[in-house]
Amino acid sequence: MPLAPHQTILLVEDSPEDREATLRAIKKAGLSNPVHWCDNGDKALDYLYRRGEFADPAKSPRPGVILLDLNMPGTDGREVMSEVTQDPDLKLIPIVVLTTSSDERDIDAFFASGAKSYIVKPVTQDGILKAVQRLESVWSFNF
Repeated sequence: MPLAPHQTILLVEDSPEDREATLRAIKKAGLSNPVHWCDNGDKALDYLYRRGEFADPAKSPRPGVILLDLNMPGTDGREVMSEVTQDPDLKLIPIVVLTTSSDERDIDAFFASGAKSYIVKPVTQDGILKAVQRLESVWSFNF
């Protein structure tokens, strides 16, 4: 069951430049999903758990996918991924890791941590399309 057009993409990225590149790539890939941006792991967890400024469910719809930068100050992407994958209500949300590493050992570790796909930065249209294709194969396998 692929990402429906109305489902939100949660983009967790601390770099405004990488955020803009990711948004451009999403648009070029033909995805018209709403995107909510959190610039750090703490905000992402508040969004997912509907705490603080995100307490209103209308302002924090459940994302259909999380695009997660791993290297952020404070609560980093690894901690966010760990919390999400251990929570029974959140663990079904697919996580796509945004990484600067193309090292196979790192990528294997991402999948072992619960990631369903990955995109090597800088994010490109091709990277988004490949990640979505990997997610679609996971969705069709799991559902």
